[in-house]
Amino acid sequence: MVTLSLLTGPVAVPLALAGARALGGLAVRVRPRRRVGEPAAPRPVPALTGAGPAPGPRPPVAPPDAGLPDAALPAVRDGGAGCRGGEAVLLLSALTVLGCAAGLAVAVTRHGPVTAYGRLLRADALSVWMLLAVGAVATLALAAGPRGPDHDAAAARRYDVLVHALLATLSLAVLAANLGVVWIAIEATTILTAFLVGHRRTRACVEAAWKYMVICSAGIALALLGTVLLYYAARQAGIPEALALDWPTLAGRAGRLDPAVTRLGTGLVVLGFGAKAGLAPLHAWLPDTYGQAPAPVSALMSGVLSSVAFAGLLRYKVIADTALGPAWSRALLTGTALLTLALAAALLIGQRDYRRMLAYSSMEHMSLIALGAAVGTPLAASAMLLHMLGHGLAKAVAFCAAGHLERLRATTRTGRVRGLLAEAPVLGAALALAVLALLGLPPFGLFAAELGLVRAGFAAGMGWAVGGALVLLLTAFAALGTLTARMLLGAPPAPRPPARLGVRAALPLLAGLLLCAALGVSTGPLTGLLASAAEIAGGR
Repeated sequence: MVTLSLLTGPVAVPLALAGARALGGLAVRVRPRRRVGEPAAPRPVPALTGAGPAPGPRPPVAPPDAGLPDAALPAVRDGGAGCRGGEAVLLLSALTVLGCAAGLAVAVTRHGPVTAYGRLLRADALSVWMLLAVGAVATLALAAGPRGPDHDAAAARRYDVLVHALLATLSLAVLAANLGVVWIAIEATTILTAFLVGHRRTRACVEAAWKYMVICSAGIALALLGTVLLYYAARQAGIPEALALDWPTLAGRAGRLDPAVTRLGTGLVVLGFGAKAGLAPLHAWLPDTYGQAPAPVSALMSGVLSSVAFAGLLRYKVIADTALGPAWSRALLTGTALLTLALAAALLIGQRDYRRMLAYSSMEHMSLIALGAAVGTPLAASAMLLHMLGHGLAKAVAFCAAGHLERLRATTRTGRVRGLLAEAPVLGAALALAVLALLGLPPFGLFAAELGLVRAGFAAGMGWAVGGALVLLLTAFAALGTLTARMLLGAPPAPRPPARLGVRAALPLLAGLLLCAALGVSTGPLTGLLASAAEIAGGR
């Protein structure tokens, strides 16, 4: 009964909270009738990062050098009592996912994989590791980031419902044992995040949402075709219809699948789920989407949605490695990783928008994760999974800090931000440390992950690929470090009193940085879970 609750909770609780939040807004608000000759009441002015009830141009904002007075950041973030209540319920949803993941980690470590609902839901070490990443990054992003538009009750309600549903579908994508259900869950995340990206209803937001929807829908369609081909291969191999998409069954009988059909199916899945993960060639949606979405949504998309999509890809890779041998997926993933890394490094050099800069950084890190999957050894798989969690935490801190910076300076242009450490010391320090973590410097977890990946690559005879990746990584390192240093150092454009971030926003950012640093020192109680997850991801 406890295991059933732990497997059901990450999906059922966010969905129940989404339903309750939606039903709570069904009451009809009656406007008082205006008498003849009485002037109309003034319409509320949208907040800095909010959106009005109808599409239109963004509201006027303060000039880039205007700044905000002392204690302005927490004042901007804190809405009314209803907004704080919405934040608390969102945190409850994220904490439920994290708590259930912790309970499942204990159960899986002690007893092995657990299932529920006729093997529809299944928790093994890999799915629990990903569920921990979803819960940890979601809790951090929703606690630290500036939420969506609070001036409009309907918009705030819509935002909350979509985020709750997104957490439920992310959890379902990692806990589902049936590959068809995995596909459905990842497709559902596409629809939900498209609405979240266009939430502010500006021209740029709607354009980014449409671009995201079109490109990712094309990718997901390719993944669906690949899944159908794998189902056909399973049926031709004599696997019963009810188990033809059951991942444990397919992984155990993959040697009986038709090699040609399996090769085509997994190739389409790599393209399709790779689009959701931000891998080339279907990556063009990523910078616009991350640049226009609300900061917590960008943190969720970069920190966990891309990793969840790649974890789905890993399930297919395990089947392909058994059916075809590791050479096929190794060549495919290595080429994809190096192409993505080259594009990210080149685009980072000329970048002038700090949110798009972080988006291209996500492409860089997802390419390293793909390279770890290509190497495929236990050390490489451990480094890859550690990279997923460390990148999620660091990117959540970076995007949430960027969201507060956008509210402070009313711009996302790097050229208009100078002297951030002098103007907002806490915010500047949080952004600086998050970028240092993304650069892979010690003691952060990404340093240990990248070091493990390099060691594993050379040991597996892929020194040429790792060497090329290191050259491209150095280019991206220089570009990202230079752009961030220009924003942080020097004197502010105009003298003004320091802007405080506020305890409610600063503490989660600090906690995320501490967790990321702790992963670079030791995985602690997660060591056994990480080793077991690496064995699954490596096909052993």
